[in-house]
Amino acid sequence: MIVEGQVVLFRFPRTDQETGKLRPALVLRRAPGKFNDWLICMITSRVHQMVAELDDKISPEDADFSESGLKIPSIVRASRLAVVDGNILEGSLGQIGNDRLFRFRRSVAQWIQGPRKKLQPQPATSN
Repeated sequence: MIVEGQVVLFRFPRTDQETGKLRPALVLRRAPGKFNDWLICMITSRVHQMVAELDDKISPEDADFSESGLKIPSIVRASRLAVVDGNILEGSLGQIGNDRLFRFRRSVAQWIQGPRKKLQPQPATSN
């Protein structure tokens, strides 16, 4: 059974459309509708790739690290999202804490929303 906050295994495709390797991914949310589709994001051990204002680092010092199933410090990459059929997820490693999941989903939502800009009035057109 798939649940939000679960760390699963998935062959995450590369951005150049080449087949990716099996890697951990975080289950963020089930997609609405009748299908078994889930929004997930990639997890990588390449901590030097972290985007501080967007990604989330999971380290052995964190309270939920041991339950995550990850072996080494890792980065949850907010800019590496995918919606996938739950049937192609290849196993579960563990679970992150609810506080981290909530904080990360809020970060992703704010990133997608973008900065608030005041809309400029458009000049009237004559018909």
